[in-house]
Amino acid sequence: MIDFSVLTDNIDTYLEGFLYTLRASVTALICSFILGALLAIFRIAPIKALNWIGTAYVEFFRNIPLLIIVFFIYIGLPTVGIELNGFISGTIGLTIYTSAFIAEAIRAGIMAVPKGQMEAARSSGLSYNQAMRMIILPQAIKIVIPSLGNQFLNLVKNSSILTVVAGLDLMYAGDMIAASTFKTIDTYIFVGMFYLILTIPLNYMVIYLENRFARKGV
Repeated sequence: MIDFSVLTDNIDTYLEGFLYTLRASVTALICSFILGALLAIFRIAPIKALNWIGTAYVEFFRNIPLLIIVFFIYIGLPTVGIELNGFISGTIGLTIYTSAFIAEAIRAGIMAVPKGQMEAARSSGLSYNQAMRMIILPQAIKIVIPSLGNQFLNLVKNSSILTVVAGLDLMYAGDMIAASTFKTIDTYIFVGMFYLILTIPLNYMVIYLENRFARKGV
């Protein structure tokens, strides 16, 4: 039987960790989406230097562990005089790591948009940047909503990386509770339930958006 006293006696600690996880997830989600969209544009831009930057970023950060990125920010940057706390370090690491995957997803969406869309936009007097921002990107994002949704779900779950740098997140709260109560299994069952509070609504939101756009023929 699950000992619910672990939850009731430590609800404040759980909620504090939950709020830190929510803050880190929302911040990293917004920042990684913006950065990922920019990198996706770089990868298909008609300027080779931007292509190289976008490709190098995506290939580099997609192929190294998130833990290494967070450790580099938290432990490596202080050696050059930049000191960040665990929460900020973890959030930046999440943003950098997730943006590489989002960039690849959005790039695939852009490539799926018929080339005639860009040609029609340019012929109507729009600049390349205007056409990309107002015509191509909105269509590309609608196409790749399932992929983006998966990346956002992974981001929320990956936020547990903050615990290794004392980021005060939900997993860190669970570690503190388990250490004080010695009820490890019960503690992490409730940690998992708090993660479900974040991921299940997000999952249903993605399904709703996917179905809505599908009905519109996107």
